[in-house]
Amino acid sequence: MRPAQAPAEPCVVVIFGASGDLTKRLLMPSFYNLACDGLLPEQFAIVGIAMDDMTSEAFREKMSTDIKQFSTRKEFDAKKWDWLCSRLNYTPGKFDDNSAYARLAGLVADLDKKYQAAGNVLFYMATPPSVFGLISDNLEKAGFKTSSAGWKRIIVEKPFGTDLPSAISLNREILKYWNEDQIYRIDHYLGKETVQNIVAFRFSNGMFEPLWNRNYIDHIQFSVAEAVGVEGRGGYYDRSGVLRDMLQNHMFQMLAYLCMEPPASFAPEAVRNEKSKVLQAVRIMDAAGVRANVVRGQYGPGKTADGKPAVGYREEPSVPPESNTETFIAAKLFIDNWRWLGVPIYLRSGKRLWKRGTEIIVQLKNPPDVVFRGTPVESLEPNRLIFHIQPDQGVELRFQAKTPGPEMSLQNVNMRFDYKEAFSASRSVGYEVLLYNCMNGDATLFSRTDLVETAWRIAQPFLDSWKNEPGDFPNYPAGTWGPKAAFDLIERDGRKWVEVLNRETLEKVPLFQGADAVFLASLILALKPVAFQAGDCIIRAGEIGRELYLISRGAVEVLDGAG
Repeated sequence: MRPAQAPAEPCVVVIFGASGDLTKRLLMPSFYNLACDGLLPEQFAIVGIAMDDMTSEAFREKMSTDIKQFSTRKEFDAKKWDWLCSRLNYTPGKFDDNSAYARLAGLVADLDKKYQAAGNVLFYMATPPSVFGLISDNLEKAGFKTSSAGWKRIIVEKPFGTDLPSAISLNREILKYWNEDQIYRIDHYLGKETVQNIVAFRFSNGMFEPLWNRNYIDHIQFSVAEAVGVEGRGGYYDRSGVLRDMLQNHMFQMLAYLCMEPPASFAPEAVRNEKSKVLQAVRIMDAAGVRANVVRGQYGPGKTADGKPAVGYREEPSVPPESNTETFIAAKLFIDNWRWLGVPIYLRSGKRLWKRGTEIIVQLKNPPDVVFRGTPVESLEPNRLIFHIQPDQGVELRFQAKTPGPEMSLQNVNMRFDYKEAFSASRSVGYEVLLYNCMNGDATLFSRTDLVETAWRIAQPFLDSWKNEPGDFPNYPAGTWGPKAAFDLIERDGRKWVEVLNRETLEKVPLFQGADAVFLASLILALKPVAFQAGDCIIRAGEIGRELYLISRGAVEVLDGAG
């Protein structure tokens, strides 16, 4: 039985932009989960500040209504919420109003005295990055920075810039007011247990770390698929696109954890140093490299995952009808260091794809198949280690085993660990670990200035190349696997994207509804998804190789010998 964790350090949390969606959907449910798990200290209070004219009582009423909608716990603990709610406070004010900061300073001082928070204050910027400097300047003028009692920390939300120059500018602006050890750049993806488990898995299991290099690993795939479109956020998303929204931050962070060298310890700076080193080793592409190794796409009209009609990206609300913003990206990267030299890293992410899921696939090199000559075994399937990030959370190892019977015949099988089966923890929002760590001064899961800028140096050539080469959009229908060019990108290397299916997906096919679980598990491992464009020939009469086709999206035409 693991020992109970200690509550976080005493502090007053100040949330700028407290009347927005982030607070009610993510921050307040996260603080509530921490309270339910006994991880908030008694010496704790929250102050919300925003332009909405509201009292502390009205703020508490609003949060009490919202928490019942956005809580992730199976049962609502009214006693724990009442404890947290009693510590909620609010003061209205515009971010450029000096008098608002004077009121805030007085309120924080009163709460610090009331709850004995030791002068510790955590400022959460649930605001656009454009006002980070303004808020920091006014906090300094109000005396928050000159107080010698306790620590002062700041959490800033992404995006950390929209390109390399803006990221450098934003970092310089923040560093005018805060030291690096006070700045916590939050990425909610790193709050997922399965992302953190990558590091634990690598360095706590001796059977895998010796294989974690170019001698044994053939390639690595990162896939982040979203079945939804822009969901009413067309105005924001059109200024972002999938590169800024997903690849440059979330996916590069996962890549760093998976591929970094072993740190000297799990001390925050030791881990962040290794993450920085591996990102610095990623090969920077020129324009020709981008054209050869990067595919982008934008979805057109199609169908949702449940078969309903879906509009194209350019028909989404607030999206310009000629938008050139990418909703899909696939890229092949290389890490030029001793461990990974020559091992391709494939990344892809997109909206309005056929399913929702985030997976990392580590594919090992095949052993020599010479020993199987003269047996029914025609070829060996590669061993794959799969990290399931969402919606399933777990780790899966796929390998080959002999099928029952007298012949030497092989079949793909798997061993799988599922979080929901091994642990009984309540479903989290993803911010709990990050907030808890920030309150304790543990910066392991937060980006440092050099990490942010290095990630942008990798991504900047993509943006530069696309400025001069408009995309031929739309180039994939909603509800499909993305552009055909993304499959060409990996298949010209003699490899294929690994599409991770599950039983729920297969049972949507009428043929398999109510089918035996063992049969479905075997079928999942046997199916190999392929994508075709209009006009492509799928199979000709007399060809051998595939026994069964399941049409996931689209329609096929069957012609006889006379055409």
